[in-house]
Parts: sequence; C-alpha cells; structure tokens
Amino acid sequence: MLTARTALSRRVTAALDASPSRIPVLLGGCGSGRTTMLQQVRERLGRTAVQYIDVERTATTPERFLRAIAAVSPFPVTDRSASTPTGARAAFDTALGFFGRARSAASEPATFLLDEFLELRTFESFPGLRRVQHDFVEGLSSSSNRFVLTSRYTARALRLLRDRSARFEVIHMPALTTEDSLDILGPTAAGDAHDADYLARTVQSLADGRPAYVRALADELGTMREHGGPGSGDAISALAALLAPEGRLAKQCAFSYELRLHRARGYGALKAILEILAEDEPLTLTEIAHRLQRTPGSTKDYLSWLEDVDLIVSRQKRYSFADPLMRLWVRLHCRPVPPSVDEVAREVQAYAAARLPEVEATSAVRVSGDRRAVGIIEID
Repeated sequence: MLTARTALSRRVTAALDASPSRIPVLLGGCGSGRTTMLQQVRERLGRTAVQYIDVERTATTPERFLRAIAAVSPFPVTDRSASTPTGARAAFDTALGFFGRARSAASEPATFLLDEFLELRTFESFPGLRRVQHDFVEGLSSSSNRFVLTSRYTARALRLLRDRSARFEVIHMPALTTEDSLDILGPTAAGDAHDADYLARTVQSLADGRPAYVRALADELGTMREHGGPGSGDAISALAALLAPEGRLAKQCAFSYELRLHRARGYGALKAILEILAEDEPLTLTEIAHRLQRTPGSTKDYLSWLEDVDLIVSRQKRYSFADPLMRLWVRLHCRPVPPSVDEVAREVQAYAAARLPEVEATSAVRVSGDRRAVGIIEID
C-alpha cells in the first residue's frame, strides 16, 4: 500500500471501529482509487467478515439485485422465505433489511462495502421506489452494521447526504503526492535521486495527481524505456502517446466523458459547452451563453447539469473543467477528424508548459506510434 495513502485507509478503519460506527463515503472521479481502497479495506478486515458489492454491475432490478447479493454473501441469509419476495418494492425492502440485520457466523455486526452506491438510482423507475436513495441512506443510518460507500458523483452524493445522519463521514479521495508517484514509477525512476524526484514531480503534475493517470504514465514510460530510442523516459512524450487516438488515456477519457454526459440532461448542449470551455477557461455564465448563442437562463441550467455530474466546477462565478486532462482530451478529440501526431504533440506541449513552469515552449515532444520515436515536433 502506498505510504501516503495509509492515513486514508486508517481513517476508514477508525470510522468502522468507532462506537457507534461511522459510515465513510469515499468520493472521487474516475480512476481516483475508490475501488482500490475498498479492496484494501476488505483485505485488512478479512474476506469472510466483509461483503464487497459492485452496485453498478448488480443494480438491474430489485429482485435480481437481492438474489445476487444473497448468493455470494459470507453472511447467513436466515430468512429464506424472504429471499424471493413478490414485487420490486418488497425486494428492495428485503435487501435493505438484509444490509441492516445481517450478522457474521460469530453473531457480530456485518460489514458491507458498497461500490458506486448511487447506482441504486436505477430502481427509481420501479413502482414505489421514487425515493430509493433516501430510503437506502436512512436504512443504513439506523443499522448497527458497518458500511463503506463510494461514488464517482461527488455533487450528487453531497446533495443526498445533506442534513442526513452524522454517521455519514464524507471523505474526498486525495490526489497522489510526489512520493506516491515515485512509488508507482518504481524501477522507471531508478537512478539519480534528483532525476527520479524530478520525474515523479513531472508525472504527478501532468496527471493532476489522479492515480489512474499516474499509473498510465508510469506504464508508458516503462514501455518507452524498454524499447529505448529518442524520448525514452520523457513524461511529456509519454503523455502525448497516451492521448493519441488509440492511446490508453484517450480511451479512458472518452469512457468517462460519455458516462457522465449520459447521466446528465441536455446531451448535445452540454457537449457544446464543454467544447467552449476546452477552447477557453475559466468563463462566466454570460460569456458562455454568448458563445453558445442561448439565453443566460437556459445556459445556467446546462451548467448546473454539468456540475451535477462533476464535469465542471465553478469558482467565483467562473466555470472550468474539473479534470484538466479531460479538457485536453476534448480539445484533441471532439472534432470532425482524429488529431494528427503533430497536433497531439503541440497540444500536449502547451498543456505541459502551463503546468510545468520549467518546460520551455521550444522543448521537443516525441510521440511514440509503434513504440519507436517517429519524429520531433518543435513548438513555435
């Protein structure tokens, strides 16, 4: 486990061990390490004492959800007759009752790790379940069992938990530090201590401290060094390769972009606003409305829907992307044709220069296509 994240793991464990136990709610974007943290908690507490549930994958119908969690639970399902209730509402109530009353084989409180718990919203379309999320958090707060929840939708989770039981302890997933990044880089950063620290700081800054991005950069740097040649060990060239049309981060950003937009309203208008902010940020409501050619009232609604799925943030009434690499991806890939190698290199160089003051505008970026350097792009 990363040393800098040990404190986070201990905080979650301390919340579970409190009397009465608190309910940690881990919030963070895609690739922020929420699921990894749940798995670490599971290993620490023991697999037979904990049930991990991927709500996003199992929340289909309340009946199937109930059967799925009961089928793999390490906790005895004492009421067998309740495992096949009639109707969606009855099935959800039975599942909620199981979460609240389950006990281990030693008759101790059960521990449930519920990944992406807001996906229970899927059940809202069934009769009697319009308030399913509210019923869920109320049921958990009144139980003596222990729970850890996660969600990638920070704004929605905070709104749901507002004015709820004090048992819920919101924990925002922290960005990785330089030390964390150095640990992930491993042998890739081997050598002179000063050079290794510089590489780790560069990777941490380019990745905005997001674990999935740091890992992708570390893996790409390792591959580049294995093949040698120009650009090996260059974090900026590694980022350019990752954001090429078939690159790992290009695909990851595309997944997150579509996932969040499809959870929001006004798909087309929201994409247009993201393209506007990709061109220039931060912008005020008035500036965005003018460029969108829509009224300020309509634009304000669109912006609130983007904030609702954490694609943008507002600071001092000015809007910008929540994820800087997502903004770079939109600049590169939300266009009629895929970007060329030169265009990727140029955009990545500009991104790096803004985040790394020591990067000169004329420094070279090498983009690896077939894992060999294919050219050096000089940025004017």
